[in-house]
Amino acid sequence: MILHLSTFQWEGGAAVAASRLNQALRNHHVDSHLLVHRAQKPGPGVTAWATSDWEQKVFWARFAAERLAFLPYEKDKSVRFAFSPAAVGVPLEKHPMVQQADVINLHWINFGFLSLAGLERLFALGKPIVWTMHDMWAFTGGCHYSRGCEHFRSHCGHCPYLARPGTYDLSFEIFEQKKSLFERTSVTFVSPSQWLAGLTQQAALTSRFACHRIPNPIDTTQFAPLPKTDLRQKMGLPTDKRLILFTGANTQDYRKGYPYFKEAVNQLKVPQASTEILVFGKSTPGAYLDLNLPIHDLGKLSDLSQIAGAYAAADVMVVPSLEDNLPNTILEAMACGTPVVGFEIGGIPDMIDHRTNGFVAKYRSAESLAQGIAWVLDNDREGAVSNQARQKVLSTYTEQVVARQYNELYQSLL
Repeated sequence: MILHLSTFQWEGGAAVAASRLNQALRNHHVDSHLLVHRAQKPGPGVTAWATSDWEQKVFWARFAAERLAFLPYEKDKSVRFAFSPAAVGVPLEKHPMVQQADVINLHWINFGFLSLAGLERLFALGKPIVWTMHDMWAFTGGCHYSRGCEHFRSHCGHCPYLARPGTYDLSFEIFEQKKSLFERTSVTFVSPSQWLAGLTQQAALTSRFACHRIPNPIDTTQFAPLPKTDLRQKMGLPTDKRLILFTGANTQDYRKGYPYFKEAVNQLKVPQASTEILVFGKSTPGAYLDLNLPIHDLGKLSDLSQIAGAYAAADVMVVPSLEDNLPNTILEAMACGTPVVGFEIGGIPDMIDHRTNGFVAKYRSAESLAQGIAWVLDNDREGAVSNQARQKVLSTYTEQVVARQYNELYQSLL
């Protein structure tokens, strides 16, 4: 039995990727199960660690304790959830599912789910460990994305996330704990992107371990192209406009790069009378008032058919992330036949073939983003770019393709 460990089931991109992988494996006859702290959508193959109100309160108390452990060290509020000391966790090694597992597949396990001490007890069980990385945390001294810092290549310290960085700061201590942990065990790492796989092989903590590149899967029947005119009429959107999609990420989050999207839209060299903006997702009131094109805000969408419809209704999607691994939003949009424009960072160039199924913009260049949007709108009038976007997903990211690669890895470890 393959057991996936993830703090969350559907909260955040890493949790979505873990849940989709578990389901893909089960759909292809692999005995796969997912253990999370709380099951938002209970069902076959999903087990919650917290099954009672009391256990859920205990978990959130651990989450609070984890954050309080970092509070004296944090530089400012902007880094509060970008650094995980892994000081607090639940005793997962005692859980019946963990005891029964043949292979344990770690995903995103922070925020009070697994501590470093808990990882050590888990590794001591002697079971094969696969660690699917959804960010850089496995090989850093605590940060999930390094924001350009390269200390992890030799030894963490002088951490830019900390209020008092120094040679022997908190990142140094966590790095030493991980070093001791990895010296006594064997872990097989999986990276969804070439970018993260490369960093894993260069990082001081993980360079000696095998790292396989296997992407995240997506259900290509759930996310699929649909007739744009019918969709837009149903959603109350204009049928005679070209719609540029932005998926409503937190506009205050540095990593999501909203200022570059804003600047790109405001300098677009396209007919403004026929071009408008489509957004969905959680956002603050008035977040998009600084855009000079009309906005259609669908709000926060929770139904997957509505989300897929929003992707399919757009002509192009823009993802201006400054740091990212393999964004689910890009997979979802391309599966729906919507080309994407994004910066040349992380796993985005793995997904977008430049000027074939989308546009890879120069890093931190709003002008290049604007050029990319215009290129897609100018070159997709017959659906050529859209079809290429869908075909890329069908050849690389389907449940069948990804489940086969993971199953081959599990079998090799057994």
